[in-house]
Amino acid sequence: MKKGKKIILALVGLLLVAGIIAIVNKKGGNEQISFQTTQIESGDIATNITATGTIEPVKTVDVGTQVSGIVKRLYVDYNSVVKRGQIIAELDRTNLLSDLSTAQARLRAEQIELDYQKKNYARYAELKQKDLVSLQEYDVALESYRKAQESVRIAQQDVARAKTNLSYATVYSPIDGVVIGKSVEEGQTVASAFSTPSIVKIAKDLTDMQCIAKVDEADIGEVREGQRVTFTVDAYPDDVFSGTVKQVRQNPVITNNVVTYEVVVSAPNADLKLKPGLTASITIYTLERSGVKSVPSATLRFTPEPSVFGNKYVIKDTTAEHKLWTLEGNVLTAHKVEIGVTDGIRTEIISGLDEGTTVIQSFEIGAATQPDKKEADKKDKKDNKK
Repeated sequence: MKKGKKIILALVGLLLVAGIIAIVNKKGGNEQISFQTTQIESGDIATNITATGTIEPVKTVDVGTQVSGIVKRLYVDYNSVVKRGQIIAELDRTNLLSDLSTAQARLRAEQIELDYQKKNYARYAELKQKDLVSLQEYDVALESYRKAQESVRIAQQDVARAKTNLSYATVYSPIDGVVIGKSVEEGQTVASAFSTPSIVKIAKDLTDMQCIAKVDEADIGEVREGQRVTFTVDAYPDDVFSGTVKQVRQNPVITNNVVTYEVVVSAPNADLKLKPGLTASITIYTLERSGVKSVPSATLRFTPEPSVFGNKYVIKDTTAEHKLWTLEGNVLTAHKVEIGVTDGIRTEIISGLDEGTTVIQSFEIGAATQPDKKEADKKDKKDNKK
């Protein structure tokens, strides 16, 4: 496919040259050729890619509960500032206290059974030494004693679990932050049978935000950590926010057969303008060079054809891969140059010509000067008389 395109472009180029030659030959070579020139200038060259993203806090925590129950008290609301260890909510404790009481009663019963089996085993052990009981009877007593010990350990674990669940009825904040989401209200029942129910969502620091950009697979190869980023949000269309690329995530996101990659961009938010969930239009500067010599990229594509310029100009060409042309009098001279980076519009000139040099960018062929109309009419009359 690429080879076919190259052939087509080559043919088009030949046709254009042939057309110019034909025009020149047709008009007798009287056309005026004008050159558009430019200068090698010092400036900045930058390339960038664009993407969209979503503003998010750097760290958020969904605070939930591991037990089921009715929300008895809720101490925070949206935008509440909380500290680590602060009480956020309390669940009704009735069922949890009942579970603890049941577990403790079971433990006491198992402890009584253990005391009995321990004494029973001691009697059988004494009788066994005197050969007054069989070995089987002794083994049964020993086994019953061991089972009673295990039952007590299980009952102790049940009590500990019931106490832990009771402590979960009081929900504390795990971090310092701001409440940005609330999932329940007082009186609502939360159930932890299948998952941990969320009560509130806390953002650690809203002055330090980040933007998750979705970069197309065709552009992701140019993105690197540390690159400069600017972005805007619809909420503040006149403000331009700045950040840097913090992370390029390797996991692809495929939506409707479109592959994108998530790029994490820092978004300092000292004035708290940026809010979670805002959509951002992002520009990532993949290449930046400051204070370099450059010319419009079109100047590197200019090449004078001898068939067009040969009658009026002396052409001094070079076999260099990259060259710029200058005009002095009627002499067109090619200068070998070494090029650097380009943003598609301008190209860096590393060496070959100095800053300020005037070079040819393009040319135009204008119509030849037309003879005076009266003189032409007189000529026509003379021709008719003849």
